[in-house]
Amino acid sequence: EAVSGAQLIAQALRAQNIEYMFGIVGIPVTEIAIAAQALGIKYVGMRNEQAACYAASAVGYLTGRPGVCLAVSGPGVLHTLGGMANATINCWPLIVIGGSSDRNQETMGAFQEFPQVEAGRLYNKLSVRPNSLEVIPAVIEKAVRTSMYGRPGSCYIDIPGDFVNLQVNKSSVKYVECCLPPPISTAEHSAVSKAASVIALSKQPLLIIGKGAAYSHAENNIRKLVELCGLPFLPTPMAKGVVPDNHPNCVAAARSTALQHADVIILLGARLNWILHFGLPPRYQKNVKVIQIDIYAEELGNNVRPAATLLGDINAVTKQLLEEFNKRSWKYPSNSEWWKRLREKIKNNEERSKGLALQKSLPMNYYTIFHHIRELIPKDCILVSEGANTMDIGRTMLPNFYPRQRLDAGTFGTMGVGLGFAIAAAMVARDRTPGKRVVCIEGDSAFGFSGMEVETICRYKLPILIIVVNNNGIYTGLDANSWEEMLKFGDPATCVPPVSLLPNAHYEKIMSAFGGKGYFVKTPEELQNALKASVTDKQTPSLINVMIDPQSERKKQEFPWLTRSNL
Repeated sequence: EAVSGAQLIAQALRAQNIEYMFGIVGIPVTEIAIAAQALGIKYVGMRNEQAACYAASAVGYLTGRPGVCLAVSGPGVLHTLGGMANATINCWPLIVIGGSSDRNQETMGAFQEFPQVEAGRLYNKLSVRPNSLEVIPAVIEKAVRTSMYGRPGSCYIDIPGDFVNLQVNKSSVKYVECCLPPPISTAEHSAVSKAASVIALSKQPLLIIGKGAAYSHAENNIRKLVELCGLPFLPTPMAKGVVPDNHPNCVAAARSTALQHADVIILLGARLNWILHFGLPPRYQKNVKVIQIDIYAEELGNNVRPAATLLGDINAVTKQLLEEFNKRSWKYPSNSEWWKRLREKIKNNEERSKGLALQKSLPMNYYTIFHHIRELIPKDCILVSEGANTMDIGRTMLPNFYPRQRLDAGTFGTMGVGLGFAIAAAMVARDRTPGKRVVCIEGDSAFGFSGMEVETICRYKLPILIIVVNNNGIYTGLDANSWEEMLKFGDPATCVPPVSLLPNAHYEKIMSAFGGKGYFVKTPEELQNALKASVTDKQTPSLINVMIDPQSERKKQEFPWLTRSNL
């Protein structure tokens, strides 16, 4: 009995429990998508390979099993590189399958010929091309396993065009079973007791929770550790909700103070990169003791020499620490000077934000609109956010109460991820938590990177709520009058500021063009009405285009994550 390359690929993906495929079909990969659908793999046809790749990577983060991105040869594969890099840098599992030119035309200048396997090596943990149909199942098993084992990341599989419809006898195929779940490693006992001793001697401890902790489903054990030891904690952006943002021990609103004065910092699946200011002075104490917990040995000791290193799965190692502290019965006192200082700072910062949120002036500022969004969106919704000010201020103003329910520009600071992430989250939610909503909050510039995916959202009837926070530009924009004045000086290419976009652009019409609901909003009342209508309608995708003051900025904060946004 004969089987085609396309069928072999689909069967192998099915055998590895792959559920979702995103892509754009064309020569030579169309048959792969058809074969995948025939076996029950869900295929989502996107409008740009970059967005397809972002979507597939978000599935990997949300489910722990990679999504697949399917792309055509040459430019198609090249458009997925952004998604591969974003996944690998965020440490999310992903599989990209790219068609490539026929083997017998190599070096001849074939249609879309390009050295794709070599190009993929920079962005992936594994970049391979099966050399026969018989080995396809084994190669796919290895790619899926490699994407999930150790520190997760992207893997690329190159499929020559002539393999897709080529047939081979089933009996000669090397079929393999589903790979085992990733093995769970724990830290050595001496490291655990050393870490516990350092923590127990701390005067100003701080626990930092990273998205590695969210990925390893460590929420229950981390919450127990926070409560057992009475530790102040700070989530990195995508770790919001591992312990709920409204937990009394959360010190996110006093972030700078917490980082700057802590004497012992416990890193749970977080890296000392730009997001955490590298762990260096003046943002930190010169002699801060860092306890590093990470799945990846090579991460340990980056930028700061650690006081203790615990190599292993975040959930398993947190459990080890819990057991250790259960024996010691140590608890950090809640009436310490450190707690007093942190609480005072939190109170001040929250009052400043509240003052800005209650400003009545029009056009609205960021704080006002996030205040209304927070009041009206479901508490358990999945929040997708990207932009400059939109993402930064939104992160401080919009709480997360559940783990793995905030997706944003991430470690790589990638713009354009929003709609792909939202589509992935909505697909996963539809299957696993029906009724859970996805709210995608986009800066107007960020929305532009993948705005055409609104058609994809409408085609698959995904009830996503997109909110475009529109300030007519990147960081800041011009109002309509200033824009008209500016144009009097001549050609916009020479006289309009590079950060400007067209004032009062009607992005909501992109949604209504494809059958969703669009709202153009200028006042708090209009915003409240649009939010209520969109949240009530659980079937229809909607887009609320919120006009804000083009010169609205973040308050002069103590905690700018993205120093770039202060440009």
